[in-house]
Amino acid sequence: MKLSEYVQYDATGLAHLVSTGEVTAVELTRLARQAYDEVNSRINAVIEFYEDAETVASSDSGFFHGVPFLRKDVGPSESGRLQEKGSRLFKGHRPTTDSFYFNRARAAGLRTVGRTTTPELAISGATESIINGITRNPWNLDRTAGGSSGGAAAAVAAGITPIAHASDGGGSTRGPAAWCGLVGLNPSRGRVSGGPHQQDVTFGLSRSFVLCRTVRDMAAALDVFSGSHLGDPFTIVQPERSYVTELTQRTGTLKIGVARTTWGTLDLEPEVLQAVDSTASLLEEMGHAVTEIKAPFNYQEFIEIILLCSDLDAASLEAAARAMGREISPDTLEPVTLKLYERGRKQPLSIWNEVDEGFRRLRFRVAEAIHSFDILLTPTQPIVAHPHSTDYSLTHPTISAEEWTQKVYKGCHMPLFNITGQPSVSLPLAQSTDGLPIGLQIVGRFGDEATLVRIARDLEEARPWRDRQPMVRAGGRYA
Repeated sequence: MKLSEYVQYDATGLAHLVSTGEVTAVELTRLARQAYDEVNSRINAVIEFYEDAETVASSDSGFFHGVPFLRKDVGPSESGRLQEKGSRLFKGHRPTTDSFYFNRARAAGLRTVGRTTTPELAISGATESIINGITRNPWNLDRTAGGSSGGAAAAVAAGITPIAHASDGGGSTRGPAAWCGLVGLNPSRGRVSGGPHQQDVTFGLSRSFVLCRTVRDMAAALDVFSGSHLGDPFTIVQPERSYVTELTQRTGTLKIGVARTTWGTLDLEPEVLQAVDSTASLLEEMGHAVTEIKAPFNYQEFIEIILLCSDLDAASLEAAARAMGREISPDTLEPVTLKLYERGRKQPLSIWNEVDEGFRRLRFRVAEAIHSFDILLTPTQPIVAHPHSTDYSLTHPTISAEEWTQKVYKGCHMPLFNITGQPSVSLPLAQSTDGLPIGLQIVGRFGDEATLVRIARDLEEARPWRDRQPMVRAGGRYA
């Protein structure tokens, strides 16, 4: 197989080739390495391609049959592998535990061949850090790939691997998916276990899943990663059928709420609004009932709760530093991260109750506003990928913690559903006139990823995106 052929396949397609003997898993790993060598110096998405990648353990009998996979450098861990979280504070850190997530990945035949960039501690929407530099968008190198899963998104869009680990605490999977032309699902709270050490982390806001190029890969990954682990705080209802089977099921007629206005302080760019309207019209043509909805929450109240939630991270960060024998200082944390930490240190422990109650109120009000809809259609991001800028970066030298948070959360169609726990997926359904991807978000009822799989399949068939290629793509004429 040539590299130019490798990059045309999704993970399911490559797995089929291995299962039929047309290519071997080791050949795929070598092609992933070749793709990395060809494009990574331009996009800076993969910070380490494992030297022993060809011998990494994975199941030959799993669904993915040795397909190359990448790990975001924060969250679920691989025992003995570096996990530096985009931070000088964690430089050289090697966890001693395999997460449940990567045990499932290996059992399913995914071969983890390296790790991808993330902003410091995965708290920014732009993947830039002092320790690893700037990750660039393969569609336009002057634009951001988003964050915090920007490295994973850039690597998949550029063809290094067809699928990669991602995580989402406020849009960190869906945002990069929207800006890099990928499929990015954030599952329901509890659908994918964070065991053994990160069950229901941060009030259940953050969930791990994948970034990929096709809906069928998304469905297969749901089958692979869904399931509980000992110690999980609750067990979500399991689906009636496998998610791959859902790809063959009828969608039925849905009631759809459509968001055409900003839910934050950043207005929708005209081309983003046009994409929303066009997709809403397409859904009507499919026979669904479409109704416009307004923001189902108060933005300022949301920002206040998010800031208080961020404050709670100070104690755990301090404990992690102490366990490693390190100090928190300007030499170990970036300017904005340090300000967020210092703000949190000053808060009383009683703010835990304020955050818990604030999230409860938001969940209730949102449920009241949208309970009559089967799914929602919203922009994923209100704008296309913006140029690289310190405005969104944790390296900004003078911005306050409060100002930075307001700036990062100017658009709020994504983080609201981290709080409610609902599943939501960004699909690359449109492009701007200058060729940048525009992602649209589909939100389902809690626990109902099955409906998202079916409607995402319908939209992919109606408006296929697989033939669109970014400027930087391994094995391609633009590489």
